[in-house]
Parts: sequence; C-alpha cells; structure tokens
Amino acid sequence: MLRRLSPIPDVDSNRKQRRISVGSLGSQGLIYAIFVVIIGFFMIFAPNFATATTFADIGRETAVTTIVAVGMTLVIITAEIDLSIGSTVSFTGLMAAILMQSHVGWLPASLASLAIGALIGALNGFVTTYVGVPSFLVTLGTMEIFGGLAQIITGSMPVPVDSVSFGNIFGDNALLGIPIPVWWTLIIVVLGFVLLHRSVFGRWIYATGGNKTAARFSGIQVNRIKMYCFILLGIFGAVGGLILDGRFGAGDPSVGNGMELDAIAATILGGTNLFGGRGTIVGTIIGSIFIGSVSVGLIMLGAGAELQTVVKGAIIIGAVALNKISDKRRV
Repeated sequence: MLRRLSPIPDVDSNRKQRRISVGSLGSQGLIYAIFVVIIGFFMIFAPNFATATTFADIGRETAVTTIVAVGMTLVIITAEIDLSIGSTVSFTGLMAAILMQSHVGWLPASLASLAIGALIGALNGFVTTYVGVPSFLVTLGTMEIFGGLAQIITGSMPVPVDSVSFGNIFGDNALLGIPIPVWWTLIIVVLGFVLLHRSVFGRWIYATGGNKTAARFSGIQVNRIKMYCFILLGIFGAVGGLILDGRFGAGDPSVGNGMELDAIAATILGGTNLFGGRGTIVGTIIGSIFIGSVSVGLIMLGAGAELQTVVKGAIIIGAVALNKISDKRRV
C-alpha cells in the first residue's frame, strides 16, 4: 500500500519571495530617504518652509492631486494609464460653472459634473478594453479632445461661479480648522483605500494587473474591472474640478493642465508599478505629499513653473528607473 508523501517545500519559491520583499523595500526606502533629504534641504535654505502655514499650504495644494492620484493608482495597477485626467478636471469643472451661471442649482450642476467625469472615464475604458486601442493612445486623444472643447466653449476665458452654497461646500474655507479641500481628500482617500485594500473588487484589480490571462481563467471580468477603474478616475477628476471651481471662484478651461503629470508622479513615487499588479493608496498619498512639498519648496526658493515641470519630470524618470531595477531583482 502506497503512503501519501508530504509535499517538499519549494526552497526556490521561498527565496524568490524574500528577494521580492527586499527589492521592493529597497527601492521604496531609497525614494523615502530622498524625500527626507529634500525636505531637509528646503528647511535649511527656505527658512519659512518648516511652519504650520506652509504645511497647510502643502495640504491645500496637494488636495486635488491626491484625489486624482488615488484614481490613477487604480488604473495603473490594472496595467493601464490615463493621460486625459487633467483635461477631465478642467472640462468637468468648467461645465459645472456654466450650468450654475445658467441658473442651474449648485447641486444638480455638481452631479452633472460627476456624471460627465464618469462618461469620459467610460469612454476611455471602452475604447481601451473593448476596441483594443492602447490606453496611452486613447487617453492622449481624449486629452486633446476635451482640453480643446473646454477652450472652444468659453473662448479660453474663465466662467465665474457665484453660488455661495457651492463655495461653502467646495471652497477654500476651513471646517474645524482644516481646509475644505483636505476634507474632500480624506473622503476620497478612505473610499480608495476601502475599495483597493478591503474589498473583493480590490483583489480583482490586483489580479487584473498582475496576470490578465490568469485572472480571466479565474472568472474575473478583466475588461469590466478596467472599465470601472477608468470610470472611478473620471469621477475623482470631476471632484477635483469642483474643488478648483470653489477655490478660484470660477471654472477655468486650463486649470487642469499638467495635472496628469503630477498624478502619475505621485502614483509612481508611492510604489505603484507602472506596468501593473502592485501599488497602495498609502504610498500614493506619500508620493503626492512629496510632489506638493517639492512644488511649494521651489516656489519659496523663487523657482518658476518651468523649473518645477523639469523637476517633476526628473522625479518620474527616477521613480520608474528605481521600480525597473526593483523588478529585475525579483527575477
């Protein structure tokens, strides 16, 4: 009579898992160390940097970027990307402002803005997943379409927002000493954290980005998951557009220009793999604070917008390079 043999431990697999952990911690640890060094640099050479007012400014400046980056994290984990989110922020905020100027109440106008954001996300997701066009090209096209429409509709001029109630909900005033935009950021961050880390939907997102074929064989509707992530990003972008309307008192057709760069930078800096399958909401928040701190610090040192763009681009390249090095160590 044959005895059932106990399985032999997979030593190579265990070693590989250890290498994965060490590689991931190494790359992220280096990014966080650079973050600390940069903060120290600003504290030394920009004396007013280490103040409560500056930290409040960083929170206010990074609010919309963080909201957008949470949605970008979901999309990138599925191994896709959205370059149109800056145009989505501008266009949805602008449409809300136009509706309110046309005597539509602030609440219907805000809901319409969220619906438009969801439709833009659905368009990106549908063409990417069901038509089969790479998301890079799809969202590059929609970035130009909705960015151009925003300019055409208003003649490149801002549209004033006069609703007091809207300003109280989305404006720059404070609640319990905390700016309203930061409260909206906390709401979106908690929602993103629960979806990604505390739900079955989150496990499906990771599976979709980690191994699409295996996910399909497991019964996961891969295309549908990607669609939902694009839609969520579009909605989060619309929330960002509403916040910027409230902050500046107008819908600006160019207010979201370059925001996709900040969101992608924050996401990658936070440890999300640009090629899918890995990432966290907490890491994205840290990445967003990193980007916001650099922007505010450079402004305090007298740097112009051009230099800020150069620095952000260099940060993205560096973060992706570190991710790539980390991935090679995993093999």
